[in-house]
Amino acid sequence: WSCDGSPSYEIEETEKADRGTDIIMYIDDDCKEFLEKNKIEELLRKYCRFLPVPVAFGKKTEWKDGKQVDTEEDNVINNTTPIWTKKPSDLKDEDYKEFYRELYPMSDEPLFWIHLNVDYPFNLTGVLYFPKIKNNIELQRNKIQLYCNQVYVTDSVEGIVPDFLTLLHGVIDSPDIPLNVSRSYLQSDSNVKKISSYITKKVSDRLQSLFKNDRKEFEQKWDDIKIFINYGMLTQDDFYDKAKNFALFKDCDGKYFTFEEYQQLIKDNQTDKDGNLIYLYAQNKEAQYSYIEAAKNKGYSVLLLDGQLDTPIVSMLERKFEKSRFTRVDADIIDRLIVKEDANKSELDAEKSANLSAIFNFQMPKLDKTEFHVEAQGMGENGMPVMITQSEYMRRMKEMANIQAGMSFYGEMPDMFNLVLNSDHKLVKEVLADEEKECDSVVVPIQQEMNDVDKRRNELKDKQKGKKDEEISTAEKDEVNGLDQKWEELKTKKDEVFAGYAAKNKVVRQLIDLALLQNGMLKGEALNNFVKRSIDLIK
Repeated sequence: WSCDGSPSYEIEETEKADRGTDIIMYIDDDCKEFLEKNKIEELLRKYCRFLPVPVAFGKKTEWKDGKQVDTEEDNVINNTTPIWTKKPSDLKDEDYKEFYRELYPMSDEPLFWIHLNVDYPFNLTGVLYFPKIKNNIELQRNKIQLYCNQVYVTDSVEGIVPDFLTLLHGVIDSPDIPLNVSRSYLQSDSNVKKISSYITKKVSDRLQSLFKNDRKEFEQKWDDIKIFINYGMLTQDDFYDKAKNFALFKDCDGKYFTFEEYQQLIKDNQTDKDGNLIYLYAQNKEAQYSYIEAAKNKGYSVLLLDGQLDTPIVSMLERKFEKSRFTRVDADIIDRLIVKEDANKSELDAEKSANLSAIFNFQMPKLDKTEFHVEAQGMGENGMPVMITQSEYMRRMKEMANIQAGMSFYGEMPDMFNLVLNSDHKLVKEVLADEEKECDSVVVPIQQEMNDVDKRRNELKDKQKGKKDEEISTAEKDEVNGLDQKWEELKTKKDEVFAGYAAKNKVVRQLIDLALLQNGMLKGEALNNFVKRSIDLIK
């Protein structure tokens, strides 16, 4: 039989003394790399690695007189009896580990594995390994190899195994999947759907067994396997129903809890006045240390949610858990994280609070795509003088925008932070007292004039209520416009006084920079200026 590559061919009778078939391929010049030994061996090892009959590629070599020479022994490049063709009872842990090293040289040892073996209602064998996932999930995909009677088919197994299990490594072998497998076939074939369900069940059963039989070991491996479990819970409701019994929370002290155990732990102390159970969490134990400590001092428990998928997991669990809300510890001051009926607040009057906020606001840095809102709030004499908090909702939406399509709108929005001044703290009180001493002689008359303008403006607006525009005289309209303009001029004048005072008060800028430094937001020139100012203040 011969062919030049076109649909036509020639065939003729021949006599052959030896048993077997010779296949001779002629390679075009533009494909001559397929004649290179390394290229041929690479293809053979990929497609014939586990064929059930030996495949010899040349002879084995050995070093002799400083040179590599051929021996008489055939160089068999395939393993005809791979591990998945053997009984689990005949295998030891080292056998599974050795096979993993054969599949993935230079990889870390797997966490554990599952040996698949079913002959009804479909045929399936294989070994799936739970690897140690590094930072990038996408790099870990397509590490499962699909075979049909030990003949390689593909390493793109989407549709055969659930999406979240494409993170697993290993081999699946099923004669019920044809060699010419296609995506459309996978989507319609009933056996493939059964295989997918079977693998999901085997994985969940294995995880449940590990949890029940050796919880301590399960906890030790949790940080490595939680990405599989979280991914599964996010993408398959039926997997969540199984996993909720063995999925774990880890707190900032390194203790582990099932969902139910943790709910029982916090329900008495972390339920707000509306009956919502508040799950406090941190994403970076070092960066959010002071916020975690403040929560602990209140008797609260804080979870550590620092995984790649923990942001979407938090949103999912809020939907699954009844009357529950997740809040990061730096989302607000501690007294407002879990609002209770007996919350005790110490606040300034509105005018003093506004003046204090204005002084600090004029010294806030101008950072790219970052906005600050300054407010005063009593946090106790022993609390921090200044804290930076960030809205849970907006921060979470921005984080989701980084991993979920269709949310780019949130990703383009600026980061919004609150700078909260502790009006109970000695340093903040001193700033306020000093401001009153330095500025009141100028500010009080301006404020009085603003109040008078406000009073007259409100009188006119009350008088105009219910009237149509044409019923209001031009004189009244002009007076209101004039009062608006006058009020803005006075406001600008007062702001200039506060801005001038804030610029020369080193304590104001120092307190702001301390809060920025605590949150990793003080860098470059601003950090250098802070260090110099700190030295001057110490002197």
